[in-house]
Amino acid sequence: MKNMSYIPIKPNKKGFTELMDIDLRNIVPFINRKFFFRAWRLGGNYPGIASVCDCGSCKTSWLMTFDKAERDKAEEALMLYRDAQAELRTFLNEHCITVNAVLAIYDARSENDDIIIDTGERVVTIPTLRQQTPSLDGYCYALSDFLSPTNDYIGIFATTVHGAEKLAEIYESEGNTYRAILAKTLADRLAEASAEYLHYQVRTKYWGYVPDEAPDVSRILKARYQGIRPAVGYPSLPDQSVIFDLDAVVDFRKIGIRLTENGAMYPNASVCGLYFAHPASKYFMVGKIDDEQLNNYALRRHRTAEEMRKWLVGNIKSDF
Repeated sequence: MKNMSYIPIKPNKKGFTELMDIDLRNIVPFINRKFFFRAWRLGGNYPGIASVCDCGSCKTSWLMTFDKAERDKAEEALMLYRDAQAELRTFLNEHCITVNAVLAIYDARSENDDIIIDTGERVVTIPTLRQQTPSLDGYCYALSDFLSPTNDYIGIFATTVHGAEKLAEIYESEGNTYRAILAKTLADRLAEASAEYLHYQVRTKYWGYVPDEAPDVSRILKARYQGIRPAVGYPSLPDQSVIFDLDAVVDFRKIGIRLTENGAMYPNASVCGLYFAHPASKYFMVGKIDDEQLNNYALRRHRTAEEMRKWLVGNIKSDF
């Protein structure tokens, strides 16, 4: 384990916090347009798109800032952006979308490659996997590296967007498949945006380890802040079965999330994961693990290697 000792900051509010029906006006600014466009196969960020008014000259002037080969795509992005803004106004004005969240901050520590969480009522162990290709600093990280082996803290979070599926069904019944897909895509982005918004609130308020962080959304969307929020199923936390461990601690049903036997969340527009405050914490990709590592991880998960192979299918080295 890499020596990354630091002095943990005690949270302002430990334990469980439930946030119901969060004001969408607080969430919308945290939508990452880059990933919204990517969902529609329109790569790019399209700077200045929010300031393009409805007049033809403004639109033409904006399109001229792009290379000729990119203007058709930019024009398509502008049409999509305007449709999305109109749909968001529907969400706001008709109150058909609800955003809920839950967060909990508990005592925690690392033990080799395991994370030990103490809620006061139970102790939960979450084994982690170490990345297989070294980072630029030459070290292979595991999430457990970002916790002190003695006294530290960790956060658990989940956000969810309710109403999008029902709204999409209504649009489909009206024969408007495009608008149905748009509503679902926006709901996915709102789930991520609410996770970003909640993380900012944690850093500055609930945990408060950077209370003076400026609310600069452009920097926040580039992850230019202290700490990370790896989500279950993502590259540094690829074992989807961990979601059941987190659910056992905070009970996702309280905010309306149901889990399938495969660890999928419903509503689909939902995100859950962990909070780390360590100044050196960073995102990384575990990569492909071999049988020896799989067996070791399965042993620490108290499951068979074959069970864990199903949960880590995307991270298992192939012989072919």
